[in-house]
Amino acid sequence: MKTALVTGASRGIGRAIALRLARDGFRVVVNYARDEAAAKEVVRLIEAGGGQAFAVRADLGVPAEVGALADRVARETGTLDALVNNAGIGSSGPIGQESAEAFERVFAVNVRGLFFLTQRLLPLIPDHGRIVNITSGATRIAFPEGIAYAMTKGAVQTFTLALAKELGPRGITVNNVAPGIIDTDVNAGWLRGDPEAEAYAASRHAVNRVGRAEEIADVVAFAVSPGAGFVTGTTLDATGGGNL
Repeated sequence: MKTALVTGASRGIGRAIALRLARDGFRVVVNYARDEAAAKEVVRLIEAGGGQAFAVRADLGVPAEVGALADRVARETGTLDALVNNAGIGSSGPIGQESAEAFERVFAVNVRGLFFLTQRLLPLIPDHGRIVNITSGATRIAFPEGIAYAMTKGAVQTFTLALAKELGPRGITVNNVAPGIIDTDVNAGWLRGDPEAEAYAASRHAVNRVGRAEEIADVVAFAVSPGAGFVTGTTLDATGGGNL
């Protein structure tokens, strides 16, 4: 059985990815930072469907916890066929409102944690393995209202290019999946229950609707599949035609 690690998998897009990869036959390592109950529910759902999974708590903004997560994955699996770097936090302020503390935190989780977790796990990834980084449609537009967040995702795109080049001779693919505005708990506060906000969000997409977490999971499932073996170093745009 192949094994996949999905970071930030207790809710939202990460949860949908974990459930989808389990249906596709992966044993799933469900990483979470805070919500143990939610992570255990993901594991329960996977096991109820006949799959295998276990949860591991680690805050990717804390270097020691990144190392502990990598060590646990190595002990429990030995081989990691797919790494999905999904965990991330937002920073919603324009440049004039951004604090040094918030800036450092968003880079710690979204960039530093992702980088060093991947570094630690690379020895476990076999030839023809898969790495998928969840970025954002914000990287191809001006996004002043969340400038630091957009910067982190731009950094991850550059990371993807370099790593795809390095690992390509081994048949390991490295790609970004870039969601648009997705109906998740993170967006619930401003999106759900507000028809005007939902209409605005929908209008930003060419398909004129808000995306679902399961739709992002479908794209990730393709990216880790054997059928994606000739796709690497690129961004799979899952924004519904955002900001075209």
